[in-house]
Amino acid sequence: MDTILPFALLCFTSFFTLTNPLGTMPVFLTMTHGMTDKERQSVVSRATLVAFITIMVFTFAGQFLFKFFGISTNGFRIAGGVIIFKIGFDMLQARYTQMKLKDEEIKTYADISVTPLGIPMLCGPGAIANAIVLMQDAHTIQMKGVLIGMIAFIYLITFFILRASTRLVKVLGETGNNVMMRLMGLILMVIAVECFVSGVKPILVDILKE
Repeated sequence: MDTILPFALLCFTSFFTLTNPLGTMPVFLTMTHGMTDKERQSVVSRATLVAFITIMVFTFAGQFLFKFFGISTNGFRIAGGVIIFKIGFDMLQARYTQMKLKDEEIKTYADISVTPLGIPMLCGPGAIANAIVLMQDAHTIQMKGVLIGMIAFIYLITFFILRASTRLVKVLGETGNNVMMRLMGLILMVIAVECFVSGVKPILVDILKE
């Protein structure tokens, strides 16, 4: 229990900030401009389902990918830490840079629920890296269950937040949205530093031993 609760909190905070449903709301509303409420709900349902399935595949296939490509876990932690830090830094500046689309580009997508909303906005490289690293850190069946349950819970929250995006954007306002984004960005940067250090430390220890 002493290890599961902190692990569950880490899973929740990291995935919520990386998925960033509150920051996705304005972009989602722009992409679905002119759609009916029913069409928007359909887009949200497909996008969250696609994002969840994608991240689950990487969560369970992470170890296979490491072996197949000859990637070390520590190397992936360092790369993941850098990616997550960059996303957190952009959020700290109240910038949302995961996906920039022009109006004419949006219209070319046959189904925006898969790309770009599902991938890479709700399931980007940062979230994928985080899922693989946390799965590696989950040493017991209970911790693995907590990780999977927390990912499902985050995408359930994302589903409801995006469904209510029209009302939430009005309630939060631009200032409220920026404050939330900066706060989540700061949390994400701290998590990224921890991830980076946990990858660098074993490598440095091995170098010093030699």
